[in-house]
Amino acid sequence: MWRSPERPLRRLTLPLAAGLGLALGLALPHNRALENSLNRALPSRFDERLLLVGIDDATLGDYGPLPQWPRSLYLRAFDTLEQAGAQVVGLDVVLGRSSDPDPAVQAAFDRPHLVLATAPGDPVLDWLSARQTVTGVSALNSGSGPLREVQTAYPVGSGPATVLIPSFARQVAAQAGQPLPLDTQPRLLRYSPPAQVAAQTLSFRDLVGGNVRYADLQGRVVLIGQNASGVPGLNLPDIDGRLTPGLEWQARAVSSLLSAPLRRLPGWGTALLCAGCAALTVLCGGLWGYALAGLTLLIAAALWPLGVVFPGVSVSLAAVLGSGLVAFERWRQLKTLRLRDPLTGLGNRLDLIRSVTQRWPRRVEQPFGLVIFDVGALSRVNAMQGRAAGDALLRELSARLQRVKRRGDAVFRSGPDEFAVLLEPAAASEVLPLAQALVREVGPLSMGDLPVPLTVGTASSTQDLAAPTDLLEAASRERYRAKYQRVQEE
Repeated sequence: MWRSPERPLRRLTLPLAAGLGLALGLALPHNRALENSLNRALPSRFDERLLLVGIDDATLGDYGPLPQWPRSLYLRAFDTLEQAGAQVVGLDVVLGRSSDPDPAVQAAFDRPHLVLATAPGDPVLDWLSARQTVTGVSALNSGSGPLREVQTAYPVGSGPATVLIPSFARQVAAQAGQPLPLDTQPRLLRYSPPAQVAAQTLSFRDLVGGNVRYADLQGRVVLIGQNASGVPGLNLPDIDGRLTPGLEWQARAVSSLLSAPLRRLPGWGTALLCAGCAALTVLCGGLWGYALAGLTLLIAAALWPLGVVFPGVSVSLAAVLGSGLVAFERWRQLKTLRLRDPLTGLGNRLDLIRSVTQRWPRRVEQPFGLVIFDVGALSRVNAMQGRAAGDALLRELSARLQRVKRRGDAVFRSGPDEFAVLLEPAAASEVLPLAQALVREVGPLSMGDLPVPLTVGTASSTQDLAAPTDLLEAASRERYRAKYQRVQEE
């Protein structure tokens, strides 16, 4: 029985979809653009333990440029925070060696639960005599777009001499009770609504002037840094396009590290997921691939608030890739059906003409022949036993012809009640004997008590013929002649 051309093609497209999906998952294990979009569309809550003390424009107006500040000014802020019961204080201002250091002031910086920032590449504050104070390098990851990642440590040096220096944000989080390993694995800076950050921010001059409530400071993780406008290198564009001060960047880094870590699929997990999605799309067929593509993006959005990063873009592309293979299947199927008889699965008359035309230029070197079988009693079978019986007769004859033909021969259903066998190779003297052998091997046909005679016409490509269609006409004339002769004998 004839099988749809989609089935053998499915045996090709299914493993191909799985392989291409696997390669896609390995090439795109993470979807940074999707993470940025979800980070912006579904912001995380800013950690309520954090309190920002901003060195704003008003503070600079009162105390002058930051490099000219006396160290005692910071100590006043530290003392106030310590008296109020702040849990951790982080100063995100890089303090160099003072030209006229006061030993008492320098010693006062060395206190527990204080984190001082160091400059990248210069991770040591050598003016500190003791080591109670924790230091961390003030650095965040930047690329071609907005800052969006932080590491718990940054490498200094090269080769075997490479040393991992803790980041400022990691040291603050560790002092707040969130121990984190030192590694260079980038961690996403979770976006928080600016209104939440502003609600947890006060001015440095208010803190130094005592215009604060101790209850607001008790048990808090306090970050002191610059949030004045127009500070070069500190106010950088965020994912929402807003210029964000350096203090807020560091606060978001600390808030992100204090939160539960985001869980990502490993690279091999993404690859297997993409392979499965592409294969499933091919199995489902139709437009299911596009539905799966949209569903994966919805899954990514649903899992984001739960702290799970789902590679929705990669899996969605795998589904689209599978849909492309489904479309290819359909195109091949339609192209094949144009040349196929839907009842028997054999090539139709158009396919027969195309096959003869392809062989025609080499007919002298490689002669071939054509045999046409006429099922004369088909109309009587349809009239007496129904169309289903006639269809069964045609399928039976199709199966017998395919079973007895030679290896290089091709069988076609060239008309409603006729079949054609293209004999290749076949010299002119061989065509008629081969046709007679086919008739014998096919054997007598009948449908119930009704015998079904076959009339045969033959032609050879070595005859004096001008075009491929002349071969079909010559075989048809022979068939009509044989049919007329059989009718006369009856």
